[in-house]
Amino acid sequence: MKSPHRPRNGPRRATRYVGWVTSELPTVVLVDDAADVRALVKARLRLSGRFDVVGEGGTGADAVALVRQHRPSLLLLDVSMPVMDGLEALPLVRQVSPETRVVLYSGFEEQGLADRGRELGAAAFLEKSASVERVPDELAGVLADDRPAVPPEERPVPEEASPDLADAHILAEHVERFREVFEEAVIGMATLTLNGQVVRANKALAALLDRPAAELVGTAYAGVAIGTEAERLTSAVTDLCQGLADLVEVQHTISTRSGPREIRATLASVRGDRGQPLYLTLQAQDVSDQRRSAEELRQSEERFRLLVEAVEDYAIFMLDTEGRVASWNTGAYRIKGYTAEDVLGRHFRLFYPARKQRERHPEHELELALRDGRYEEEGWRVRKDGSTFWANVVITAIRNASGEHVGFAKITRDVTSRRRTLEDQERAADALAVVNDQLEAMNERLTRAVADQAQFLAVTAHELRGAVGVLGGSADMLAQHWAELTDGERTDMFDGMSASAGRMRRLLADLLTAARLEAGTVALDRRPVPVAEVLGAAAMSAHQLRPDAEVLVDSPADLEALADRDRFAQAIDNLLANALRHGAPPVMLSARRSDGRVEVRVVDSGPGVPDAIRERLFERFATGERLGTGLGLFIVRELARAQGGDAWYESDDAASPGHAFVLSLPCG
Repeated sequence: MKSPHRPRNGPRRATRYVGWVTSELPTVVLVDDAADVRALVKARLRLSGRFDVVGEGGTGADAVALVRQHRPSLLLLDVSMPVMDGLEALPLVRQVSPETRVVLYSGFEEQGLADRGRELGAAAFLEKSASVERVPDELAGVLADDRPAVPPEERPVPEEASPDLADAHILAEHVERFREVFEEAVIGMATLTLNGQVVRANKALAALLDRPAAELVGTAYAGVAIGTEAERLTSAVTDLCQGLADLVEVQHTISTRSGPREIRATLASVRGDRGQPLYLTLQAQDVSDQRRSAEELRQSEERFRLLVEAVEDYAIFMLDTEGRVASWNTGAYRIKGYTAEDVLGRHFRLFYPARKQRERHPEHELELALRDGRYEEEGWRVRKDGSTFWANVVITAIRNASGEHVGFAKITRDVTSRRRTLEDQERAADALAVVNDQLEAMNERLTRAVADQAQFLAVTAHELRGAVGVLGGSADMLAQHWAELTDGERTDMFDGMSASAGRMRRLLADLLTAARLEAGTVALDRRPVPVAEVLGAAAMSAHQLRPDAEVLVDSPADLEALADRDRFAQAIDNLLANALRHGAPPVMLSARRSDGRVEVRVVDSGPGVPDAIRERLFERFATGERLGTGLGLFIVRELARAQGGDAWYESDDAASPGHAFVLSLPCG
């Protein structure tokens, strides 16, 4: 059924039936090469209930065909599209349906483009940066009174959108910065549709083309070129839009009031998140001065050639692409001894030692120079008379204006005297480094000795304070409260005083023994000593001090060591005390004869000595994580060595699992 309100040749309206009442909606055709944009706008128009979308397309040609078919009330037309863009399609749309109101809908900014659109017959201009929620209102306003749509920066922001104001302001700041950079750029810049028409041009491009920026909007950039160069520009646009290239550079000539200019134009495509081209960017520079500079460059090169030929301190010469000598200066003759007649046309490998020639080192240098643009090294080179010199060599790959490789420039300098000086300096530096290493080692040992001595003094003071405190406190308690104390309490105090006195005696004995060992004044009475007796006495003494500690003895009854009995016993006591202090019970004292010597092993059930302290285990004042004077093991080893033996620590390994302190003495 036809609507009685639709003119035969006018814009069509869709008819809806609600109950017995009919209503007509304005019809809309959407044309945009981005399908997702079309889907979003179409859905918003449908949900508004105010428009009926009767057709959609993706090119300017689609716009013309759809308008001819539907004669819609409104055409929402994208600007940048392939094949035919919106600016090209707009006049054709107006021809086939003058009554259809065309609204340009673009991602480009309104500046200049809206005016050009109105000149071509557009009713309004909408930027895609505007919220899609406002599109129905904007279109309704266009139909209502033929007023232009409000530019985005002038549109009021609804209250419900206030949470996004910060993002909007940030975006506005970025856009404003881009506008400033775009407008104030010193090179010509423009934004083009996918068909090559200018939608925005900056001041530099307008000045370069000698035309107002507003006049450039809506014109094809290819039209500024002369003759066949315009075809090259059009072809470049096609390649970019079809994805055959992402960036194209074209050099062309234009005519201005001041005369012809040579322009280098760089065109690039801007693509969407799916890789589809959205629009093109243009950068244009005036390269006319390059032509005027050509003669100056030639003259400069001639002066440089004369200068190179006169240089005597550097061998400066050219090689062809294969490495054959193509030029020869005075410096090359002075340094290498060859005349130009000797070397022109010969491969430059003749300057290298025979071994380097066999290794094809000269050819390798050229490969690196060609790959990296430049190669530098120092090495021995050979003169015509067979003598050698140390050379600094720089090889540079030379290319012509088209980028074609045409040869190499080679600069050689005789730096033999500098090398000899450097070698002397290196030898002096090596000697100084050795001395520095020795000084650092001595300093490290001194620092460690100071730290160890400080640790020793602190521990000794701790031991003395503890023992003196027990003796003094117990004596005061007994003197002041004897009658009030029980027999058990008095006995405990006497035992504590006895133990403290014993610790002080042992500490004093260690100090005196260490001092005598250092001075070499230890008196020894060496004679055969029953080892089992010494080990048993040490175990009994340890049990008296540590009743909870289990100490086991395993020694043949007839085993004797040639030693000073008291010093032997002192060493065993120190090893046993060390095991009980730093290890864990049970502790095993075992003795065996081995190769004419007696070896006593002290093994505890603890984790063993940490790796960090093993190397310094028997040094004076060396201590682990637990407190100790650091004299015990030092005295053990020094007493053993004074009696013709030694002491060491055996750690876990595959052949001998477990760990042990070993005291070795001669057999009795």
